[in-house]
Amino acid sequence: MAPEPSAPTPAPAAATGTTDIVVPTLGESVTTATVSRWLKKQGDAVTADEPLLELETDKVSVEVNAPASGTLSAIAVPDGAEVEVGAVLGAISTGAVTPSVKPAANPDAGVNPPPRASGPVARPATPPSDVFPAAAKRMAEAGVAAASVGAGTGKDGRITKGDVLEFLAKPPAAVAVAAAPKAARVDGARDERVKMTRLRKTIASRLKEAQNTAAMLTTFNEVDMSATMALRASYKDAFEKKNGGVRLGFMSFFVRACVEGLKEFPAVNAEVDGDDIVYKNYVHMGIAVGGPNGLVVPVIRDVDQMNFAQIEGTIANFGKRARDGQLKLDELTGGSFSITNGGVYGSLMSTPIINPPQSAILGMHKIQDRPIAIAGKVEIRPMMYLALTYDHRVVDGKEAVSFLVRVKESIEDPRRLLLGL
Repeated sequence: MAPEPSAPTPAPAAATGTTDIVVPTLGESVTTATVSRWLKKQGDAVTADEPLLELETDKVSVEVNAPASGTLSAIAVPDGAEVEVGAVLGAISTGAVTPSVKPAANPDAGVNPPPRASGPVARPATPPSDVFPAAAKRMAEAGVAAASVGAGTGKDGRITKGDVLEFLAKPPAAVAVAAAPKAARVDGARDERVKMTRLRKTIASRLKEAQNTAAMLTTFNEVDMSATMALRASYKDAFEKKNGGVRLGFMSFFVRACVEGLKEFPAVNAEVDGDDIVYKNYVHMGIAVGGPNGLVVPVIRDVDQMNFAQIEGTIANFGKRARDGQLKLDELTGGSFSITNGGVYGSLMSTPIINPPQSAILGMHKIQDRPIAIAGKVEIRPMMYLALTYDHRVVDGKEAVSFLVRVKESIEDPRRLLLGL
C-alpha cells in the first residue's frame, strides 16, 4: 500500500541575496534619529527606491527608501527606537521568494516565518495606514475603532493621537451619565504618558534656551492693511498670470518691509557670539510654517536680493514641503531674522519667542476690522497687530521701535517698497 502523500512542498526558490537597510547620512552634526513608523510590514514585497520607513530627527522627518527590490525579510528596529547613522534597520531578500503551491485552508499553515534579525524586533501588530502608531495604541487601549473617531487631521487625513484624545474627551450622553454608577475615579488611571518626539524635544530645548539666554522684550504696533490689500486686489490676477501661477500674498510685502527695515537698523539682523556682536551684510529670512510634526522655520537665503514673485514662490514651496515632511536639514539653519504669522490660526496678538541665535522675530496676526480715528473721524479699517520680540543685549529699545514703525510705514504705503523709500 502506497504511503499517504505528505503536505505540498513549495518549489525551491531561486538563489537569493540579502541587502541591509541602513540609516542614511542625516546631515551635518546629526548623528541619531528615531524610527517614527514603518511603512511596510515584514514579508511585504518592495521595489527599489520605494519608501520603507520614516525617521524623525531633531528638525525634520526623513524617508528611508528600499536599496533593492525584493521582500522585506527582517525588521530589526521597532517604531520608537533611537538609531545611529549607519545602523542596520532591517534586511531585504532579493530574488524569487513566492511558493509555487498555495496553502489549502489556513493561509498561515505550512509557511515558514520570515527570518528574524538580531537585536530588537518589530511590533507584532501594525496599525492601519491611515492611523499613526500612537493613535492606534490609544484606540486599542480605549476599545475605539478608527471609524468611530472619523477623519483624521494628520498628513493625508491620518488619525493622530490628538484626534483620539479629542474623541475620548467628548462628554457622553446625559442619560448615560445619569445611569452610570457613582464611584470614585482615579485620575491617574485616565492619564497617558507619551514620550516626546525628537522634534518636540528640540523645540522645547531651543525655546527654553532663548528664554534663559536672551534678554527678550516685545514691542507692539498696529498697521492699517487697507493700501496693501487694495494693491494686492488690483494686481493679484496679473501677478499670478505673469509668474506661472505664483500667487501674490501678504507675506512678500512683510518680507520686503522687514528687509528695508533691517538695512536701516542692522542691529535687528545681528547676533551675539560670545563677547562679540556679529552684523550680517545679508538677510537670510526664516519663515515659520506648521508641519505634521510641529512648527519649523525654513530659511529663505539672500531674500534681500529677491523680488516679490521669487519670495512668494519660495514660501509656497516651503509650505508644501513642510506639510509633506520633505524639508532638508540645511534649509532650517542659518537664518538671521524670522517672521511668524499667527494670524493664519486666528491669533489676534502674541509675544513670539526669538529663534536662537537670532536677535529678533516679527509676529504677524489676524486682520480684523476695527474703528480707528482718521483725520478726526472714526472709520472702520482692516487692522493688524504687529509684535517684535528682540534681544535687548543687541538691540536698543529705540532701534526696535523704529524698526517696527518702519515696517508699519511700508505696509501702510506699499509704494515705498517699490521705490526703496
